[in-house]
Amino acid sequence: MNPVAQGPARPESSLALLTDLYQLTMACAYWKSGTAEKEAAFHLSFRTAPFAGGFTVACGLAQAIEFIRDFRFEPSDLTYLATIVGRDRQPLFDRQFLEHLSKLRFTCDVDAVPEGTVVFPHEPLLRVQGPILQGQLLETPLLNFINFQTLIATKAARISMAARGEPVIEFGLRRAQGVDGGLTASRAAYVGGCSGTSNVLAGKMFGIPVAGTHAHSWVMSFETELESFAAYAEALPNNCVFLVDTYDSIQGVRHAIEIGRQLRDQGYEFIGIRLDSGDLAFLSIQARKLLDDAGFPNAAILGSNDLDEHIIESLKIQGAKINVWGVGTRLVTAYDQPALGGVYKLSAIRNPDGQWEPKLKLSEQAAKITNPGILQVRRFRTASEFIGDAIYDVGLGLPPMPTIVDPLDDTRRKHFGSDTVHEDLLVPIFRQGHLIYAQPGLEEIRRRTQEQLGMLHSGVKRGVNPHQYPAGLELGLDKLKTALILKARGEPP
Repeated sequence: MNPVAQGPARPESSLALLTDLYQLTMACAYWKSGTAEKEAAFHLSFRTAPFAGGFTVACGLAQAIEFIRDFRFEPSDLTYLATIVGRDRQPLFDRQFLEHLSKLRFTCDVDAVPEGTVVFPHEPLLRVQGPILQGQLLETPLLNFINFQTLIATKAARISMAARGEPVIEFGLRRAQGVDGGLTASRAAYVGGCSGTSNVLAGKMFGIPVAGTHAHSWVMSFETELESFAAYAEALPNNCVFLVDTYDSIQGVRHAIEIGRQLRDQGYEFIGIRLDSGDLAFLSIQARKLLDDAGFPNAAILGSNDLDEHIIESLKIQGAKINVWGVGTRLVTAYDQPALGGVYKLSAIRNPDGQWEPKLKLSEQAAKITNPGILQVRRFRTASEFIGDAIYDVGLGLPPMPTIVDPLDDTRRKHFGSDTVHEDLLVPIFRQGHLIYAQPGLEEIRRRTQEQLGMLHSGVKRGVNPHQYPAGLELGLDKLKTALILKARGEPP
């Protein structure tokens, strides 16, 4: 693995068993029924934007690419699968099927939305076309990779926007959901807009700037707070952010100023202070006055303590003088919505005559009825703003002046002129199992996020009750979907 990798750490052994058992039982059934090579199309999407927001930031493709590129069943995987038994206590998978898995190599085409792209409900983030057995085996891992990182990148973007351009440091490792959860959260948070992390392993692996100084335990290990600050400044004079709330926050600021003067006499400037408890608005205002009056107008005030975008926005309204934000638990755990709810659905089967037959899943809930066909997303824009997305079937194509229909309300429509600037969002990643995509670096992905957010109307980015971005089915696809629904329900067209 490169020193600055794109995806999180992966073990030396295969990750082929990172799946649900029913994916393997279906694969076995496809193989036994002679349909394993039937060509199918699957799409990964989500139904609602997370955090009741108006946008979502796509993330996690790099790890998905690594998984697909290295996909294989190791001998140890097959040995384990041979131990699984059915209700009759006999092996669940027969030897011939396991031999088939031992030779299996990925040969599908994959198209996906680049990381850092803003996306919306029902739009495919990723499309897989190829043998149905292979496409089926990708469902669980792809959802695992993309759901979580997309969720965290979106949360980070919301928090970063609430901070209004001021640095946001992610330091949630100690509260993250395990090792991989901590690493992927750090990466996704950086993609979403955080400027650094406390996670040193993430810094090594992904090249993310790392930040951090000392904890309360450092202060408490000395007889006095002043002694602790002095000792820290002597040890690391170029990295001094003093945590001032161990005993008395305002007195702690005064102690930081005293040590800051000593550092200045030695040719150093202390970075600032950190407030981690109490009334952050009131304390930061008092601290700013003390620091400014003492001749430290450039000393930063870092605020932490279970922050998220809502609390940061409230602190801004209260006039808080915090200018660096430390966000941990509520970011890396996506505290107010712990899962994106992405889905991976079959949408088309190629018939023996070579023609694609669109497929859909019905539901009593309109939001759970899937979209049929081989799908692509076309984004329309002006020079300064995205103005709408059309989900369309590549076989049907788009008319010169397309119309989109809200997937949940076909009376809501938007029209685009023939000369409207546009781009298709899903780009080729794999062709017949071969990686053809030139993966961007993490900094480029992070810049893409900022550029994409800059193209959204401010109303779409509101933290509460956002404006709904126009993203819908192209009219021809909407008519096809309606016809298939009526046919499946036995209704006349």
